[in-house]
Amino acid sequence: MNKLYEKICSSLVNVGYCVISDALEQELAESLLVFAEKEEGYKQAGISAKNALHIDAERRRDKIQWLNEDNGVQSEYLSVMLGLQEYLNRNLFLGLTYFESHFAIYGEGDFYEKHVDAFKNSKNRVVTSVYYLNSTEGGELLVYDEDEKLLKTILPKSNKLVIFLSDKFPHEVLIAKSKRYSIAGWFRVDKI
Repeated sequence: MNKLYEKICSSLVNVGYCVISDALEQELAESLLVFAEKEEGYKQAGISAKNALHIDAERRRDKIQWLNEDNGVQSEYLSVMLGLQEYLNRNLFLGLTYFESHFAIYGEGDFYEKHVDAFKNSKNRVVTSVYYLNSTEGGELLVYDEDEKLLKTILPKSNKLVIFLSDKFPHEVLIAKSKRYSIAGWFRVDKI
């Protein structure tokens, strides 16, 4: 894992984001997809504005299920992310204290409009992660710079990991053309 962590750390310092193919061991990648495909316990995702969570299908249409320690596949993934958290703290002194993440399902026609995961000068979400569980058409992740200029179009491909600074990169998920499974996560300096 140290090679993965080192690559992420270097990219965050130099450009603020990275995209890594074949990020995790194949067995873990496959087990995560099998778990997600059960589609048990998912709820319609909401958006929050000033701590008021609400459903707005005009802005976001995916369904989510929060990851928990389960002594199984969820715990394995969370362990990888905890290792990354420790590595980033040790090398970049970010003071990350907590990682939260959820499975996300984008069905055909689902999307998430352009947004930022953390507001400037706020201290909550510091680093965002997106991990793709399957390869699909549509549902691309578009990443923009702070001036709203498109930087990168990321195709959803199985076992691809995307990491970026939460307050620096507005992003959106384009309309999915088939079912898209992923895990979205945030390294935080607070605990909600």
